[in-house]
Amino acid sequence: MKVIIGLEQHLQLNTRAKLFCECPTEKYLEAESNSLVCPTCTSQPGSKPYGINEEALAKVLKIALALNCKVNVGKPIFMQRKHYFYPDLPSNYQRTSKPIAEKGELAGVRIREVHLEEDPGRYDLKSGTVDYNRCGIPLIEIVTEPDITSPENAREFLDELQAIMNYLDVAREEPGSTRVDANISFEGHNRVEVKNINSFKGVLTALTYEITRQKNLLKHRQEIIQETRHFDEAQGTTIGLRKKETVADYRYFPDPDVPPMVISDAFVEMVRNELPELPRQKMQRFMKQYKLAKEEAFVLTLERDFADAFETVARQAKPKDAAQFMRGVLRKQLNYRSMKLADSGITLEDLVELLGMLEKKRITVKAAEKLLILMLDEKKKLRELPVFEEFVGIEKEHVVEHAVMEAIQENPKAIEDYKKGGEKAFHFIFGKVMKKTRGKADPANVRALLKKYLNV
Repeated sequence: MKVIIGLEQHLQLNTRAKLFCECPTEKYLEAESNSLVCPTCTSQPGSKPYGINEEALAKVLKIALALNCKVNVGKPIFMQRKHYFYPDLPSNYQRTSKPIAEKGELAGVRIREVHLEEDPGRYDLKSGTVDYNRCGIPLIEIVTEPDITSPENAREFLDELQAIMNYLDVAREEPGSTRVDANISFEGHNRVEVKNINSFKGVLTALTYEITRQKNLLKHRQEIIQETRHFDEAQGTTIGLRKKETVADYRYFPDPDVPPMVISDAFVEMVRNELPELPRQKMQRFMKQYKLAKEEAFVLTLERDFADAFETVARQAKPKDAAQFMRGVLRKQLNYRSMKLADSGITLEDLVELLGMLEKKRITVKAAEKLLILMLDEKKKLRELPVFEEFVGIEKEHVVEHAVMEAIQENPKAIEDYKKGGEKAFHFIFGKVMKKTRGKADPANVRALLKKYLNV
């Protein structure tokens, strides 16, 4: 059975002001409840919306162009009222635009359309209170075609979308600033919408659960109900909420208080000229310029700062070695700590020195990772670590050669077995040397020295 998935991503734009008023948006989560509001964003009687925030429109266009969308230039784009009754909407409708751009593509998934809309407030179900600080913050809504066929396929799409947002620096990163609705069905059966998934990671969990749930229903010959379901992040499950709404239920009509937008070619070109080299472009250049595999280049280019750091390091170290270490050891340790390179305290000079020691075989990859962990956890530079000299002093003090001689002298039976053709005996002696050097010696150097002194 074929799985059919379409996604609707809602991302808060990091503008200075709200969409239809001048209320600030900075640190709205930390601010006292209902302190960043005015009559406009709380829909007080007699209040009217200001003109559409031009900064928000420019950021929507940046994203649309990065998604290879065609911008609707030169024709009126109306703001519509989407009606639903919930405490987080003081006006009982949400303003959302007609499509600003259409027919894009990302990671093999077609983008149907891109909209600009206002965020509602935050309703606390437990206390029954509403905080309108968020009400009116600009959102972009990105609607895909139902081209996604698995959670893994969704991961590829979302990873690249997240990378684009990182490069453009247009979206917020606070908790709750990303919300995704997923439409999931099996070919020939009813569609289920899972609402308000609050992270890209949560999308994968929700998709996996919902696909399994629907598959089990069909296996037992039960029809899937067309409905809206809520994703319970703590449990990793979806819960039935209500019968699925249709477009007619929202009673859309153009908002008479907001003049339609008309986007000019000149404005689009101005925005286009501000676009940086995007992740896919950078990935393809890394593959060609540095001879990297696609997977290496993909991981290195997911974050703009990380990609820039790689290029700086690759000018002073072997690009292939830098790529392997940074996308492997460094990326793993940063991910483990949920940390970005810019916040880690690791300098590019330290990375270059670490790679230089690896290239000269003064340390092993294992030792390099231990040093990296110490730098991350102790917030110290490489040469400030108390164990730095201990790690790098092995080769210059002939410790390895001395350890090899000791292992040979202390294990005459193993030497005799090896000379009779016992390969296991060689590994036994090799292990003794590595133990004496506490795993810090270069394995290739140990093997070479053993064969030299054993006259092989």
